Amino acid sequence: WEHYIGCDGSPDPTVLQEINTFMSLWREDPNEDIWFVMEKGKEVLNLIEKLQFLLLDTPPNEITEKERVQYQETILDLQNLLHQKYNGATERLLKDNSMSEDNDSGNTQVVIRDKNITLCIWANLKKNVRFKTHVFPEIRHGFDLPKSLAVSNVAVCIFHTHYDHISPLWLQCQRAPKPKGSDYSEAIMELKEEVEAAAEEEQKAEGELSAPIEKEMHPERLKSATSFKENTDINEKIEEVTEKKSGIIDVPSQVQIAVALEETGEEEVEEVTDENLVDLRQFVPVGGVYHVAALQLPPLAREVKSWRMVEVLEGGLEAYPYPPESEETEETHPPIEITLGLPHNVLYFKDPLVARWDPAGQQWRTDGIRNTTYEKEERKVHFEMDAFYTIALLQDAHLHMPYQAWELRPTGTDELLLIVTTAFAEVQIQVKEHQCMLVAVVVGEEKVLSSLTEKWMSPVHLTVALKKAGINIFPGEYSEKYVCVNKKAPLAEVRAYQQMALVASAFAFSWSKWNLQSGEEQIVFKVSEHLKAEAVEDEDWSLYMFNGQRALRLKITEASEAFSTELEDHSEFHSTLYHMLKDFASKEAIDKVETTGFLFIDTVYQLLLATRILTYS
Repeated sequence: WEHYIGCDGSPDPTVLQEINTFMSLWREDPNEDIWFVMEKGKEVLNLIEKLQFLLLDTPPNEITEKERVQYQETILDLQNLLHQKYNGATERLLKDNSMSEDNDSGNTQVVIRDKNITLCIWANLKKNVRFKTHVFPEIRHGFDLPKSLAVSNVAVCIFHTHYDHISPLWLQCQRAPKPKGSDYSEAIMELKEEVEAAAEEEQKAEGELSAPIEKEMHPERLKSATSFKENTDINEKIEEVTEKKSGIIDVPSQVQIAVALEETGEEEVEEVTDENLVDLRQFVPVGGVYHVAALQLPPLAREVKSWRMVEVLEGGLEAYPYPPESEETEETHPPIEITLGLPHNVLYFKDPLVARWDPAGQQWRTDGIRNTTYEKEERKVHFEMDAFYTIALLQDAHLHMPYQAWELRPTGTDELLLIVTTAFAEVQIQVKEHQCMLVAVVVGEEKVLSSLTEKWMSPVHLTVALKKAGINIFPGEYSEKYVCVNKKAPLAEVRAYQQMALVASAFAFSWSKWNLQSGEEQIVFKVSEHLKAEAVEDEDWSLYMFNGQRALRLKITEASEAFSTELEDHSEFHSTLYHMLKDFASKEAIDKVETTGFLFIDTVYQLLLATRILTYS
């Protein structure tokens, strides 16, 4: 619908006929002007992004395997076409001889950039061995060539794409743990029976006490990708208010996500035995990809009277072979020294791992690269490589896990602030209605990543944006194998996130040290009614324990000497966190919970499930 009302003339990437026509027309377009290619590239990147978010954000039961394969193939075709067009534009730049000339060396150079790419080209026209070193001042990329290259007919190109179209597609489109597609009907039916039995028991108990039936809450069907499905058969006997919101949200989804989390933890991770091979489950490229290449200088264009003559090469751009193939003996050739200036919209909290792409094995490798130095203050990395490679700077995907602390605090009507504190940074995320916004990333005393802050986006978009910037607080499918986690029963964890999201408009939540000692079946966190914008005072917190089916308030405090499951005086347990909080909450807080928007509840749930703060802190 958004694409339809956009009326911008771009094709629908999900319609094969439209996207194939778009690619065919551009493939046949002879215009190789670099600025035209960059502008067209923005449209291509937008189409790729739409398909990637469809793969990330569409529930598994709403997309067929055929559609999934089609979208993936379209992404690869668009990526290949875009790279071909940039190669053609680079060749034209070298032929046109329109680059600026260096007064000292007589060689030419050019730097072209926008928010998506940075293209640096140096042409060795004079072939003087004294000028084998060059630095692009505004970008701070540079190189030091071996003497054999300094006297050759060669051009050096450093093409930095701020996106990653090299790594395997699964790395770009991986989503939070999801159902594997197996039959969950048995587990769903068992859970339904448990929920129905619990509801009947609670109603009977309340009837004996002549107490009014408590009004549960059940959300209407939400439009978001990970929204909950309605489960009306469980709630038929509950009053009208009950049908609006419920502490027992989407039973099938609970089981599916919980079973997926369980299976994820049990899966055997194949160990990487080759020490030079980068394990992409542990390390991820950050800051895009650097295509560093030596190119054969093509024949330059000539002006003859009013005519401009350009020799057309059938093969297009040709790579200059280095090291050259030796016919008889294997000679050692000096390495190429490379310096890369790092972008300011990406954070490296430790020395990045420099790796090269192996096209044959379709993997990142560290062999062929040595003597790496990282200058943190200067934001530069320097290294030597045996040949010209495509380079990426990788960072430990689990650098920020486990978290040191977290807090979920309401700040207004359908608004809250999620603060996640890691060993390196404090991440503040604001939620308002159905959108999220990065408020701040604080490293030490300094606020960083200002280019990402104050921008409203969906939870999925925020997840992708933070990962690209080097802030990964979103556990993946294999994270449990690389992080020491506080393991909890998956069903209890999922239900806890749903219950927290349900009441998050009026209640603040925070981490508790007792969650480490409560066992796998029980989850312990701090809760406080919070109807103001200020921070929660320490004395206002109370401890609650929840196992998915029973919620209770604990007598101990965060300052107690030992853990105890003893109930708070004059309190009793309930089947949901909502009903438990009603015992101690004000009418104003409950009214606020009952009028909370459904999209807000779902957005908070998505964010909690993405960060998994109860097990990764």
